[in-house]
Parts: sequence; structure tokens; C-alpha cells
Amino acid sequence: MLKLKKTVAASALALLTLSSTYSYAEVTANAAATSNYLWRGQEQGGGDAAIQGGIDYASESGFYAGTWVSNASWADDMTYELDLYAGFGGEINETFSYDVGYIYYAYPDAASYTDADFSEIYGSISMGSFTFGAAVLATSAASGDGTDFGDSLYLNADYSFPVGSTGAEMALHLGHYSGDFIGDDDIIDYGVSVSKDGFTFGLSDNDIDGSDVKVYVAYAVDFTL
Repeated sequence: MLKLKKTVAASALALLTLSSTYSYAEVTANAAATSNYLWRGQEQGGGDAAIQGGIDYASESGFYAGTWVSNASWADDMTYELDLYAGFGGEINETFSYDVGYIYYAYPDAASYTDADFSEIYGSISMGSFTFGAAVLATSAASGDGTDFGDSLYLNADYSFPVGSTGAEMALHLGHYSGDFIGDDDIIDYGVSVSKDGFTFGLSDNDIDGSDVKVYVAYAVDFTL
């Protein structure tokens, strides 16, 4: 699917979720299983289940780096996606926090390998329960000369809140993708999810003609190494 990412075009709950603040240096690992790997409203494995996991390092300065892997099969012979990222996060005050970084999306075994890999520069700011973010295309293997910098832009707004006293959390998502990297059309994706004790149930869709609402169930755990 770089064609899908080019013509449509991003943790996992796809989305890749990165913590914006760190109080001490540590190395952590994460593992997850999902019934459908969705990235910015798009299926990355043809609707099949996926196993995912990663390792992260975070220092007390706010610097972090990590890697994350998942099943993916949107291009010929492709079986997995490997992400590498690094960034810096912190708090401005008790109300505001921020996160900026760079992420490289790699698809090592794709038949169209030279056309698949790409990277983005991203940033977000959180205010209470709201998070607003942006990701701009940095490089793509398809061009190979760096002239595609800034050819696409993804904007997102997310809002999360507790569900009464149940211990569950509901999250609402809205995203907008535009630019030459994905073709001439702008893409809007949206979703809602409920999470509790590592389990997540969600719905996701986009405004591409013929797109149906995707339903997924996921379970994730974190470990301190």
C-alpha cells in the first residue's frame, strides 16, 4: 500500500502513540494484538489481525527514541512494517505539554521496496484532554532526491475523557491528510474508541468513496526493562 499511502495517505492503535513527558530515564517494551491494523483510517494488513511490539528509551531530559514493528501487507511480498523514531517531549506548565520528533516507516521485504519507505517530521501539543498534532512528509524512497519534502501534511485533533467511574476511557479522533504525496484529493479520517485495562474497542472510517466503517478490538501491555 505505499500506493495506498501515496494515494490515500498513519497506533498503533495505529496509530503510533508516543508519550510526551518523561520523569526519569528508562527502557520500556510494549506488545499488542489487534484484529485490524489501521493507520489514519486505512487498513495496513487487508483487514487481517496483526501482532505488534516495540522498545523505547526515554531520558529525564525529555529525549526519547524507539522502534516498533507490526504485520503489514499492502504491497506485493510485504509482510511487516518497521518504524524507527526519535523525539523530544516535555511540559510547558501544568496544563500544556508538547512532543516533536522524526519517524521513519520502513518495509524491508516489500517487492516495491524502493518505492515504499518514507519518513515524517511530527509535532503535537496537548491541553488537558485535547491533543492537536501535525506530521509533514520529510522523505520518500520513491523520489530519492529529497524534493518531496513537505509534499503532504497530516493534521489531527484528539479528545479523551473518562467514562464515569468505570475506569474506562473514551477517545475521539479526527484527522485530515492532504498533499501531492497522496494524490490530488484531501482525505478525512475519524474514529471513536473505548479502552480499559489494556483492551480497546474502536470504530474508524474515512471519506474515501466506498470506504466502510472498520471495527477493531486490541489488547496492549507495557513492560519496564
